[in-house]
Amino acid sequence: MGNILERANEIANKRSEEKERQYGPMEETHKRTAEICSLLTGKEITVKDIYWMKVAMKLAREAHAHKEDNLVDACAYLSGLNDFCEKTENPLQYIQHVNIDDEEFKHM
Repeated sequence: MGNILERANEIANKRSEEKERQYGPMEETHKRTAEICSLLTGKEITVKDIYWMKVAMKLAREAHAHKEDNLVDACAYLSGLNDFCEKTENPLQYIQHVNIDDEEFKHM
């Protein structure tokens, strides 16, 4: 069968053109899905939430019964989430500013 990470990469990256012809661009589909879910629930659902929900669904299926496809798909969704985050988020938002005059640094 091969390594599940290699198979996930094949799905997420190498077969993306084939999937886009069938379903449309993944990011666009996830955006529409988030908008529809927001309307249905009356709560703000984001594109990131959709990726996490899909990962959760695959893990819930895996908890019921092992099927390699569950794990491959979960990895592919995580890869898609990573790509989305890298395109849309400011990496500097995760850097905490540290004051070097803080007490914890005086003892170093």
